[in-house]
Amino acid sequence: MRPENLEQRVLKRIDRKRGDVFLRADFDDLGGYDQVGRVLRTLVRTGRLVKVGQGLYARGAVSPFSGNVIPVKGLATLTEALARLGIETGPTRLEQAYNAGRTTQVPTGRVVGVKRRVRRKIGYDGILLSFERAEPAPR
Repeated sequence: MRPENLEQRVLKRIDRKRGDVFLRADFDDLGGYDQVGRVLRTLVRTGRLVKVGQGLYARGAVSPFSGNVIPVKGLATLTEALARLGIETGPTRLEQAYNAGRTTQVPTGRVVGVKRRVRRKIGYDGILLSFERAEPAPR
């Protein structure tokens, strides 16, 4: 029986994991910092993962429209990334207005309501999330 290399162990862990967002820290126990970084860069190059932020990766899939590798669930993956970082999200002002029927403008999902400050750029392929302070929903 051949021993597994680091890339195979990382791929096995990715396949077993339920979520679509991975932190670099998820693979710390498998090898050294530089080794894990090289494997993650290789997986990004091959299209298995998409880098969505510093130390943040998402499962990748080829877009049928552009042919680029994008996160499997699109923008929803980016809000999952915020949850993995421990940042609570809520509805934005535009989402609240749309849900209450005060506007017919459909929110794009690129603006995310957050409960605390976020100093990290999260996005892919030139699409970055914007953040606004989430307020409690009106009664």
